[in-house]
Amino acid sequence: MAEQTPPYWLLISVLFSSQPLTPALAMTLHEAAYELYSRGEGSREVAGDLLSGRVTNLRKEMALGGIAGPAFEAEIETERGSGTVRFMLTRQGLEMMKDQTPATPARPKYLN
Repeated sequence: MAEQTPPYWLLISVLFSSQPLTPALAMTLHEAAYELYSRGEGSREVAGDLLSGRVTNLRKEMALGGIAGPAFEAEIETERGSGTVRFMLTRQGLEMMKDQTPATPARPKYLN
């Protein structure tokens, strides 16, 4: 059986959004933020059928009640206009994504 992607509400916690977020838009922002977090990068462009814009890694940890994780901000353009989204990746979501990432195969010691 193929592994399914965890639901977006386990992966991302939106702190502020000036645009309504659909599940697809939330997952697009999550994917961009997760790549930034994994690679330690500062920002990247996002584009697709639903949006275009830039996601920025704020390089801060945030906590809101029992939810904590790295903070991000996105400036986006959608069919409804431009907007800002401030969000964090949840620790639970980061652990789930880490468990789903395939391990890099070990390189052979000798090549013949």
